[in-house]
Amino acid sequence: MKFTVITPSYHSAAYLDRCVKSVLAQRMEGVDVEYFVMDGGSKDGTLEILRGHGTAIDRVVSEPDQGPADAINKGFALATGDVVAWLNADDEYAPGALARVAEVMTRHPEAPFCFGHCPIIDESGQEIRKGVTRVKRACYPISSRFTFQCINFISQPAMFFRKAAQEQAGLLRLDLKAAWDYEFLLRLWRQGKGVAIPDPPLASFRWTAGSISGQHFRLQFDEEYQAAKADAGKWRLQTLMHWGVKWGIIGMYSLMTRRSASGGHDG
Repeated sequence: MKFTVITPSYHSAAYLDRCVKSVLAQRMEGVDVEYFVMDGGSKDGTLEILRGHGTAIDRVVSEPDQGPADAINKGFALATGDVVAWLNADDEYAPGALARVAEVMTRHPEAPFCFGHCPIIDESGQEIRKGVTRVKRACYPISSRFTFQCINFISQPAMFFRKAAQEQAGLLRLDLKAAWDYEFLLRLWRQGKGVAIPDPPLASFRWTAGSISGQHFRLQFDEEYQAAKADAGKWRLQTLMHWGVKWGIIGMYSLMTRRSASGGHDG
């Protein structure tokens, strides 16, 4: 089984090297990994970091784009792997993650995608926002398209999908600013049930005040609600539940943001 991993980047030099190394390390587990870095024309030392990895990165593209969704779509067009994923430049794979994904996808040939545990980490790599992670993991045993229309419980860095499923679902939407990954996953669910992979974690998601989820969480959860409503129907039960979830999460994130600003810690 061949994987294609796409990393969109733009002025991500602070964390990029750790991300790249976490992808390349998967090859040491015997996994066939095609790796692309699609950069938006960074001027912060990103290209120097990438050149330091020589030919280990199969393709580096550095040119202006319309944001990460556009960069990932360019990677989709080049991908030749059986299973595709994207890993943002500030996130990381856990050791042996792709080998475990290959085993699960081989065991479940009917599954269009799979996903697993993904802790949230801060700038220094320490786990934070454990309560958010616990809520997501609690949804795994009842994982379904209905459940996913109610709440986004899949962490994107730990999501992997078949190339054929991506081609059928289509590209990421460029008109969405913060929830294009959730909307894309809603389309993947139409092709069949995703498979949850048990612990240990597959990846880590880095949350910072400057990230999309840090700066634009209100917009993100509104876009997710609008995507769920379009997918399920305006007055369906899951849409109404998602509306309640939306405001609950916004309230929780607002509280955590205030606590962080005042020197508190998220649990």
